[in-house]
Amino acid sequence: MIIDNLTIGKYISRPNRFTIEFKDKDKAITLAHLHDPGRLKELLIPNTDVLLKYINTYKETGRKTKYDVIAIKNKNNWILLNSSYHNKLVEELINTKEINSLENFHIDKPEIKYKNSRIDFLLKDDKNNPLYLEVKGCTLVEDTTAKFPDAPTKRGKKHVEELMEIHEKGIFTMVLILVLHNDADEFKPNYDTDIDFSQTLHEAYISGVKIYPLKINTELKNNSIILKKDRILSIKFKERNK
Repeated sequence: MIIDNLTIGKYISRPNRFTIEFKDKDKAITLAHLHDPGRLKELLIPNTDVLLKYINTYKETGRKTKYDVIAIKNKNNWILLNSSYHNKLVEELINTKEINSLENFHIDKPEIKYKNSRIDFLLKDDKNNPLYLEVKGCTLVEDTTAKFPDAPTKRGKKHVEELMEIHEKGIFTMVLILVLHNDADEFKPNYDTDIDFSQTLHEAYISGVKIYPLKINTELKNNSIILKKDRILSIKFKERNK
């Protein structure tokens, strides 16, 4: 996936969960919309380079911000911070058969309703067998270990529990975690931040729900971000009851 026509600014502050202040090339302070509601404390550091996309239709849509935050620099890496691209990226990878375990599946419906929730995708294989797929984005990496979530997520826990329910009916289910950091070599649930989600994810894994942390490499080239699939990372769960 390519996200083009980007501009670079300097991150200043985060007035609220969905807004940042940045300094543009003329050193003017401007607001931008941040799609990712996570804590991001290891990434949102003052004077860090941030990539933004100008939204031409901001007036017509009644937006208060002219820009969307796309990515932020961390060491020598660009980290995608715009969660609106997660499902677009997954859709592209499925359609181009780049995820080995899903190469026989196609997208039947996005945002499929289940009880009072919506699961990101309903896939079907060439024999019409369904697979419910939930997508999560992971930006937190400590040393070379990717960790999710970076903030407590009751909604994420609920989604995983629902996938377990669906799996118990004999239907394929999967949590696809996009690991959006070039330095990641393995994945571990973030027990310190959300023990309930982490234990539920482990339960789901044991019950047969597929948990796939898919590493995505990011490159900046000619004012565009290029996102490419790398590989499925190994998972480190804690021993149960510890």
